[in-house]
Amino acid sequence: MKRPPPLFLLRFLFLWPLLVVPALSQSPPQPKGFLVNCGSTDDLFTPDGLRWLADSSFVSAGSPRKLSLPGLLPVLSTLRSFPVRPGLPQPRKFCYVLRAGRGARYLIRTTYFYGSFDSPGGSGTPPVFDQIVDGTFWTTVNTTADYAAGVASYYEGVFRAKGMTMSVCVAENTYTTSDLFISALEMILLEDSVYNGTNFDEYAMGLIARSTFGSIGSSLRYPDDRFNRYWQPFSGSAHAMTSTHNISSSDFWNLPPAMIFNTALVADKAKPLVFQWPPNLLPSSSYYIALYFADTLPGSTRTFNVYVNDYSFQADLTVTSAGLVVFATQWFLSGLTTITLTPGSPLPPLISAGEVFGLFSIGNVTHTRDIIALEKIKKNIANPPSDWSGDPCMPEQYSWTGITCSNGSKIRVVALNLSSMSLSGSLSPVIARMTALTYISFEYNNFTGPIPDLSKLKNLQKLHLQNNQLTGVIPPSLGNLNQLHELYLENNNLTGEIPRSLFREGLDFRYLPGNHLFAPPAN
Repeated sequence: MKRPPPLFLLRFLFLWPLLVVPALSQSPPQPKGFLVNCGSTDDLFTPDGLRWLADSSFVSAGSPRKLSLPGLLPVLSTLRSFPVRPGLPQPRKFCYVLRAGRGARYLIRTTYFYGSFDSPGGSGTPPVFDQIVDGTFWTTVNTTADYAAGVASYYEGVFRAKGMTMSVCVAENTYTTSDLFISALEMILLEDSVYNGTNFDEYAMGLIARSTFGSIGSSLRYPDDRFNRYWQPFSGSAHAMTSTHNISSSDFWNLPPAMIFNTALVADKAKPLVFQWPPNLLPSSSYYIALYFADTLPGSTRTFNVYVNDYSFQADLTVTSAGLVVFATQWFLSGLTTITLTPGSPLPPLISAGEVFGLFSIGNVTHTRDIIALEKIKKNIANPPSDWSGDPCMPEQYSWTGITCSNGSKIRVVALNLSSMSLSGSLSPVIARMTALTYISFEYNNFTGPIPDLSKLKNLQKLHLQNNQLTGVIPPSLGNLNQLHELYLENNNLTGEIPRSLFREGLDFRYLPGNHLFAPPAN
């Protein structure tokens, strides 16, 4: 499978004195959405006025863990880990499932601080694993270098909800040798104007860099940014200037915090401003770029040209103290990126802030009919497989345990094989809504109750229910499934008359030993 370009993780220090935001007497409203403190059993209120939720209502697998490192931020002092079991036929994913508004756009941020949770002596190495949103592979998580440097890592992206929930998952890959983990998860609703130049039906955005130029202070975030986006300081080697503006963020469709316009990198007089940003080597791909400008002198105007890697990004840009933004929804970048501003007026060029996102294609999702049915089937099982969360089929190498899916534009579940898993519960009638099924096996478990009506499964070829504790009669409708050629019901507690239609050529029908059945009378 072709994967999107790797998205570079961003870092923040984990000690309290370096990240505390003073509590405000009148803080803005909490961002809409969910801030989840992974592994915590209680909600947490941080000094910046944010409420972080305990995670148990969003995830059904994994184990909460606590870290006891001095000076650790409370949000980082807990995590949830997920077991890795080598030798399984396919890698597993473990998902948080959160309510969403269909078609709405969300900022999703995952935060990781390893803390040697699985190595009490502190000598462990963070695992390497994948992260997934709905059916889309996002990026690989590798926090080894950051953890060695004593910092936490976060990944941020922008996604559109395709349904009434969104799933954010961590997943095993070929490099994963120890338990997966996650420290915090944020899913914040964005307003319709934010990043609206991107076609979110085809793409998602993964943050590469978001910087305030000329700043040497701490990062800007909530409450300055209503969506709790992190704006990292970038001083560079150019001349920095500060000013105070009366700019309203509502004038800009990306709704940046007004404070990003209070600092700038400024060229020397009559010289171009040249700097490398973002500082990372970028894979060859398309990127979203937004650059923000505001003249540092009240009532002043300056004109200059903007180049990205020597290609004209914006010619004759006129900047005033009112501020403006220019952007490209798909700009090709490769390797190191150089921003060049060349003067076109007596005042030198300057730049206030910038954002760069990598674009990657949205993956397919399982047909809604099958997702709804599987969720109801899951509720009828007392101990469902631990990876039964998120999208059942996608990405294709991360389908649920026991699930086989079709390919193509419409993803359907074609096989449901939960044999020999020590499962208990009952067989939900909604199985009959999964009309693409060709194979069902619940054999060698402890299921009780009746066999549901499966007459709508016209494509069903094999039904294996033997060695359970099923009761009731054999539904006569099974004999009307013309594609059915294997029906195994032995070793249950079924009773009553066997439907005559099951004694037909081409059907391998097994009902003995066990059961309390009798054959129909001869004609």
